[in-house]
Amino acid sequence: MRALFTAILLVSGMAWGQAAENPASPNAPAAKPVPQTTPAAAPSITPVAPRNSNSVVIPAGSKVPLTLAQAISTKNAREGDAVYAQTAFPFVLNDRILIPAGTYIQGKIMHAEHAGRSKKRAEILIHFTSMIYPSGYTVMLPGSIENTPGADNKAVKDAEGTIQQDKDTGKRLEDAAKGAAVGGTVGSIGGVAAGGLNGARYGGLAGIAGGVAWALLKHGPELKLDVGTSIEMEIQRDVTIDASRIHVAKSTS
Repeated sequence: MRALFTAILLVSGMAWGQAAENPASPNAPAAKPVPQTTPAAAPSITPVAPRNSNSVVIPAGSKVPLTLAQAISTKNAREGDAVYAQTAFPFVLNDRILIPAGTYIQGKIMHAEHAGRSKKRAEILIHFTSMIYPSGYTVMLPGSIENTPGADNKAVKDAEGTIQQDKDTGKRLEDAAKGAAVGGTVGSIGGVAAGGLNGARYGGLAGIAGGVAWALLKHGPELKLDVGTSIEMEIQRDVTIDASRIHVAKSTS
């Protein structure tokens, strides 16, 4: 009997030990997993490029004197034709040369109008598009013609820079006078042959009228800009340049 009681205690002790090692019962619900939090990504930082200390701005409205490197005439000029010029004098800003003399300026013809009869005058519109420094450094720009101090009988008529031939009133009056004289003489001679003195009178008046009409219906002069013509370019918006690139590098030898 004592031996049986001892065996029961031994079995109970073993069962209690297993329960202590595995406290959760088979029927107990499984523990919920703890959610893992993902650390927030660090914000991306865009590096700021360092400011170029050599950047200089040529302000809009700056006027640069040029000389034409080729002749231009409305007689044969066409839209899209290239125009070549050079700076005639250095452009200086704040005691610093920003455009040396001899810098190439390239542009193109935007519009060309032939001279017509009566009041129709020849005109041409040129826009400048690029500036090539002696060092080869090239800058794009919008430029127009502001003035034509080296072109006689021509003027800039609008804000776009259209150059227009001046009125040739004196020349037309001279041609009209010549035409009237010739026409009157021819008419008078014809009138005498046809109807005596009265015929000469009416023939002369008709000849004068015809001579004047001939002169007024003649085409006006074409606009021509010769090689070396002085013109003034106006830069139409701010142009940023790298001042370290505008001069030719000096030889180290």
